[in-house]
Amino acid sequence: MKRSTGRFLTTHTGSLPRPEDLIRTMFAKEEGVPVDAGALAARIRTAVGEVVRKQTEAGIAVVDDGEMSKPSYATYVKDRLTGFGGASHPLQYQDLVDFPGMARRVFGDPGRARRKTPACTGAIAVRDRSAAAADADNLNAALGGVRAEEGFLTAASPGVISLFFRDEHYGNHEKYLFAIAEAMRHEYETVAGAGFILQIDCPDLAMGRHIQYAALSTAEFLKAARLHIDALNHALANVPPEQARVHLCWGNYEGPHHYDVPLADIIETVFTARANGISFEAANPRHAHEWKLFERIKVPAGKVLIPGVIDSTTNFIEHPELVAERIGRYATLVGAENVIAGTDCGFGTWVGQSAVDPDIVWAKLAALAEGARLATREFFR
Repeated sequence: MKRSTGRFLTTHTGSLPRPEDLIRTMFAKEEGVPVDAGALAARIRTAVGEVVRKQTEAGIAVVDDGEMSKPSYATYVKDRLTGFGGASHPLQYQDLVDFPGMARRVFGDPGRARRKTPACTGAIAVRDRSAAAADADNLNAALGGVRAEEGFLTAASPGVISLFFRDEHYGNHEKYLFAIAEAMRHEYETVAGAGFILQIDCPDLAMGRHIQYAALSTAEFLKAARLHIDALNHALANVPPEQARVHLCWGNYEGPHHYDVPLADIIETVFTARANGISFEAANPRHAHEWKLFERIKVPAGKVLIPGVIDSTTNFIEHPELVAERIGRYATLVGAENVIAGTDCGFGTWVGQSAVDPDIVWAKLAALAEGARLATREFFR
């Protein structure tokens, strides 16, 4: 993982707006409509080329495939692993229980409403051994025509898979987690083996507090989170920590978030993950103040912070001077070389998600890049 030496690097969380024709095809596939697999694969490949070009044109340094091949950052695993079938339980967001009108708005999102989340009904194993390699090949081909510092690919954590897909087979959460971890090894190692940075999406370590573990005390939740990290570390055993980063998320939706677990409660547990990069929400109104945490918490040697400096749920285009200010706060506390400027979360978490207008997404990313240039003038002279 490259560090910010000479200038602040910029990146994002993974998912980006998909082309309208690809959205229609992926919706059809999710709903069981026959789809020409060859034509879909070809369209995904061209879409990756398009989205990589747009990232570099916006000024983003560390880019990815925009998750063009995935119906969502987590539920895609149902197509790559065995053991899933039937229907899972609907997730209940503790903060939205208090505001049912807001809940209707959140769950009415077309992408969220049409996502498919089966349950675990059998033994989990790798079913499609070519999918992750195809993602890597598509990104590698796209990078050949642009100037980017580095490429990354995202993958779901064992914990977030257990959050979305109810266990009806293993009967024990630890066994379920480690079965997922063993199966996900293949994808993690494929991405790393292709030379890319592996981002593990871990909303289970943050959002999981008010969804999966809402009934637990904070101490009980942290015990569960440590088990999730144990499973993740098992799956990452053959991936160099310097080639991996994790992403924390409290839920990529505009909502009250008043039950979000504070970053202070979880960060030291998160630091035990075998990943040098830590990406987390730091721009939205619920978490923007948490930079102060690093006045008293020391970042372990080798770790890199990737704070979100633009919000992923609103159509405000952040002023570059605000972005630079946010970057500077972290750089002052932990060292400029230990900071990469990122986004709170993705802009296409589900196929068809439209919280932020696609054209505004690119303007926001350009503001991120410009803010990083402004901060660079202050910290790298």
